[in-house]
Order: sequence, then C-alpha cells, then structure tokens
Amino acid sequence: MKDMEFIAKQYNRFMQMSVQSANLSDDQAMEIADLYPDWIPMKSYAVDEMVKYGVNADGETQLYKCIQAHTSQADWTPDTVPALFKAVGFTDSGVAVWTQPLGATDAYMKGDVVSHNDQIWVSTCDANVWEPGVYGWEVQS
Repeated sequence: MKDMEFIAKQYNRFMQMSVQSANLSDDQAMEIADLYPDWIPMKSYAVDEMVKYGVNADGETQLYKCIQAHTSQADWTPDTVPALFKAVGFTDSGVAVWTQPLGATDAYMKGDVVSHNDQIWVSTCDANVWEPGVYGWEVQS
C-alpha cells in the first residue's frame, strides 16, 4: 500500500490542476483560493494562470493572475511586479471585491469597504455575512 502522504500529495496536485483548468471567475476562484498552487521562482507562467502568494489585508490567501507570460525569478514575486501579475479580488483602484463569507470567521466588520455590482459599499454592522444591497451595507457616496 502506498504511503498516505504520497497519495495526499497526488490528490493535492490533482486539485491544483483541476482549478487551473476550470476557467472560474475571479469571484469563484477567491472562494477556493487555498486550492491553487503556490507561486515559485524559476517556473514558466502562462497568461491567466493563477497562483497563491501571501495573504491579503483580511489575512486570507491572496491569489494573483499572470498577465504576461514569463519565467519567474526569486525577486519577481507577484506582489512586487504588477507588469507580470494582477492581484485577484481587488478593483483597479485597490478596493476589495465582495465575496460571500463562509461564516463568522470571515464575515465583514463594520466599516469594511468592498466593491460589488459596480458600486462601492461600506458595512454598517459587525459579523456581516449579507450581500451588499440586501442588508447591512450602505453605498459609499
């Protein structure tokens, strides 16, 4: 019988290949960010390939989308080379894109600002798990 750790590594790699080929929207990709492969140096990256690298301001896994094909280098990390990678989950002006919280652990807090349906919203309550426009949000003026 094969070693369970070896099988787990194969399953993890299968999941990474599956999410890369699934053509998910950025919003969908953010919901399963931890399934994407880590960014590594000295690897060829294709346009639209997604990787995880570091965490965002909320302490959650940060995804990046490759916008220019290249072979990575140790000093070309996704967070430092905007010509090669774009942070997923943020508008061009840097506002976080709203994603459906999975529960209390990733709910929005009062004052959090998000982009949703081409509008900027501010949470009016703590532990906010509702979609902007439904409850607990105000359009920022």
